[in-house]
Amino acid sequence: MTGVTVVDHPLVQHKLTLMRKKETSTASFRRLLREISTLLCYEVTRNLDLTTTRIQTPMMEMESPILEGKKLVFASILRAGNGLLEGMLDLVPAARVAHVGLYRDHDTLEAVEYYFKAPEDLGSRLVIVVDPMLATANSAIMAIDKLKERGARNIRFLCLLAAPEGIERFRAAHPDVSVFTASIDDGLNEKGYIMPGLGDAGDRMYGTK
Repeated sequence: MTGVTVVDHPLVQHKLTLMRKKETSTASFRRLLREISTLLCYEVTRNLDLTTTRIQTPMMEMESPILEGKKLVFASILRAGNGLLEGMLDLVPAARVAHVGLYRDHDTLEAVEYYFKAPEDLGSRLVIVVDPMLATANSAIMAIDKLKERGARNIRFLCLLAAPEGIERFRAAHPDVSVFTASIDDGLNEKGYIMPGLGDAGDRMYGTK
């Protein structure tokens, strides 16, 4: 699919299989999510711009590569996005963080906003939006709408699982935003859940129902 990258690294696929298993405990699910998010972060940041700086090694001076521009922003769609956020901050601890609070109305499947907090200068930073699922895409579309309203222009979306229907709707709404995912699953059921999926990521992460 245009604008979609499936991260097929063997470690990513192995950990995702363990997360899908119904019997995986809350503690194991949370640990695996943190581990897989670090691996996914490598892919979503693969082509960041670099410049060079002059440094002194124990042996000599040299020109060495360093990230160019302002620090990244990781934008977590609450609450489940925080599971991906933690592992990404392990890799990029200096990143700024935005939080977009959305919940899905179970009758309409529409996203409802309840919280938004982000750095002021989004327009000059790469913003990576994270949420474990791209199902109906309602939450992802609304989150990016809100970020663009606050000035964000360079945005990428990272998720664990995506449904073809969600990708189609998301790309139609935001064709300028690339999607990175570990798997494109079969589709959605009548309740808007990804099949075969892994259940509700937030519930599995926090032990709630």
